[in-house]
Amino acid sequence: MFGNYGGRERFGGEIVTLKAFEDNSLVREQVALPGAGKVLVVDGGGSMRRAMLGDMLAEKAALNGWEGIIIYGCIRDVNAIGELDLGVQALGPNPMKTEKKGVGELNVALNFGGATFTPGHYVYADNNGVIVASEKLELAE
Repeated sequence: MFGNYGGRERFGGEIVTLKAFEDNSLVREQVALPGAGKVLVVDGGGSMRRAMLGDMLAEKAALNGWEGIIIYGCIRDVNAIGELDLGVQALGPNPMKTEKKGVGELNVALNFGGATFTPGHYVYADNNGVIVASEKLELAE
């Protein structure tokens, strides 16, 4: 379901959730915060019309220590994002930016792809897929 677009092929961490449709204002706010040990999970409603993440926000997330971002929606600036030390998975690319209305919800349970993403639980992603766990797992290298 998801393509792997970031510079990290494997990533995982504590889930922080965000739900917004074709508006990445809250993504911008969250990636500006410290994110060590965390993965931002964004429910973009599965929209293939607008990109919820571009290179500037992805770079900000990497600089602030986020482990990765999983987007049920699109990203843009694929080549630049692939150079960053950040895990990024999304449904696909789209060059269109979102509108900035400041609309969305933070830290709510999200349901997509047959999984429930609960804030404070953990998510792990690689080229094989995404798994969700209620507690932190120790993964083999």
